[in-house]
Amino acid sequence: MKYNQATLKKIEDILGQANYVVRYERGTFQSGWCVLEEKRVVVLNKFIQMEGRINTLVEIVPQLDINYDSLTHESQKLYDEIIEQNNPTNILKASKAD
Repeated sequence: MKYNQATLKKIEDILGQANYVVRYERGTFQSGWCVLEEKRVVVLNKFIQMEGRINTLVEIVPQLDINYDSLTHESQKLYDEIIEQNNPTNILKASKAD
């Protein structure tokens, strides 16, 4: 996955298509982000750099209630990639390869 503005926008689009709002705000976030499930809002610390924003959203996406069928074909492919990347089996394989 490339760490650029286009990738960040594509991940934000996945959340938008799933009716989540992504906001970048100041605050005292322990982890740099929070999710307000009832309001379907994802709030990230606005001082996180782009690479950190992408990594954070990639970490958050699998935890959210996202209707796969509501995503565009392009978003579905990226969503599948994110889910595959966060699959515990793949994480274990990657750590063994190091």
